[in-house]
Amino acid sequence: MVRSLVLNATNEPLSVVPGRRGALLVFEQKADIVHESEHALHSERAALPIPSVLRLRYYVHVPYTNSRAISRRAVFARDGHRCQYCGGHADSIDHVTPRSRGGANTWDNVVAACRPCNTRKRDRLLSELPMGLRRAPEAPSRATLLTAAAPVVPDPWVPYLHVRRSA
Repeated sequence: MVRSLVLNATNEPLSVVPGRRGALLVFEQKADIVHESEHALHSERAALPIPSVLRLRYYVHVPYTNSRAISRRAVFARDGHRCQYCGGHADSIDHVTPRSRGGANTWDNVVAACRPCNTRKRDRLLSELPMGLRRAPEAPSRATLLTAAAPVVPDPWVPYLHVRRSA
């Protein structure tokens, strides 16, 4: 499925939409194509290119929100798919303060973890173990959340999301 990155008039990333919706925004003259994808929507007499990146023609005010919904994919994107205890490949989510001990399901209490570290920690606090976090968990940036919305970040998106390409 083709996806389009939508930029505000100031070139800040706003959202990721299906390619069909991106093409419709261009067709309705609400946005301009910054980078085209290799795909197009075809009709009997015309072909409409599907944008990979598009910029809105008008500024959209985005209200500041302190709370962003937690998702497994976004936690992995924020932590770079690395265990926050040992640095290995993460395949599970762990609550730093276990829910059984009153821990909340918030960005500053959820980290990516490998199965062995998650099993070793169980429902204990870090103060009870010789384990520590590699970095303190925090709410991810908007760019990180947009990166999590697409399984693979296309090359034209990279300058706008300020992310590093993984080899």
